[in-house]
Amino acid sequence: MSEPQHPSKPETAETMPPPAREPVFNLPPIVMAVIGICAIVYLLQEYVLNDAQQMTLLYDGAFIPVLYTGQYGFDWFLFTRPFTYAFMHGGFAHIAINMVWLAAFGSPLANRLGALRFALFFAVTGLASVALFWAMHPYGEAPLVGASGAISGMMGAAARFGFRTDRSAGKAGFAGPVLPVAIVLRSRGVVIFLAMWMIINLATGLLGFAPGIDGQIAWEAHIGGFLAGFFGLRRFDRGWQAPDWETSDRT
Repeated sequence: MSEPQHPSKPETAETMPPPAREPVFNLPPIVMAVIGICAIVYLLQEYVLNDAQQMTLLYDGAFIPVLYTGQYGFDWFLFTRPFTYAFMHGGFAHIAINMVWLAAFGSPLANRLGALRFALFFAVTGLASVALFWAMHPYGEAPLVGASGAISGMMGAAARFGFRTDRSAGKAGFAGPVLPVAIVLRSRGVVIFLAMWMIINLATGLLGFAPGIDGQIAWEAHIGGFLAGFFGLRRFDRGWQAPDWETSDRT
């Protein structure tokens, strides 16, 4: 009985495709677009607009809870403020920190969801952020700005994947099925991350400790976005299919 022939090592090396290499700078276009919009708005605020124009932009673009209590009449910006506030920031440290976290958590999520679903995810989690913030401060007059709420939603989504990523296609994307909440809460690494994230948010928000950032941290908005991303991820995930090799192993 003859034995199967095995290819020699040189032949194997020639027939196998080279492993995909992920570039050091490889952000999805949709993430680059969000970063670009935030950067342009910040530069306008800091270096182009005068004081009166800055106040107009802040009033028309930021989320101001008291405007939604019905005491100040109607204007069309009531429909846009819950979305445009995410592209405005209160200082260089604020936008720099947010953009770093956006690149870290937004890139694998965008590669997983695709541009359209990622944009919808960004909008919905940002809306959930201001919804909780308004519910807790309906008569607040301080404007809320920043993409932190939507980015917190991306962190919530990352937790539902157990922070698993796949780089085989040359770009990092969250991998595997969306994990049930019960399994996520049994993962020690995920629970430690979530606990530290919650502690930092409460500490910076309640104690007002945020080096380089003027104003109080809106921890309520962060939690609102996180909960929306954590529990609402399945609405945006386009579906996951096991790789061919894994499927064939099961047959």
